[in-house]
Amino acid sequence: MTRAFIEEFLLFLVPFALYALWLVARRQTPLAKVHWEGNVSWLVLVGLAVASGWLIYTGLTARRGTGPYVPAHMENGRFVPGHID
Repeated sequence: MTRAFIEEFLLFLVPFALYALWLVARRQTPLAKVHWEGNVSWLVLVGLAVASGWLIYTGLTARRGTGPYVPAHMENGRFVPGHID
């Protein structure tokens, strides 16, 4: 669960990182408040769109098992974790 949260958070931060790189490419300091004042709301919206789009994409393309759930069990002295056939 933590990995999924971290992935979505990093996807949310992608527009901010790209904007900071764009400022560096224009030879402006990305730490100056003046460059961020009018753009943060747009960056938040784009970040939410990217994270939401990724959630929708993974939800539509995720591999799903169609068979029954086989609970964890012992087989020939080895532990076999539960899985969906």
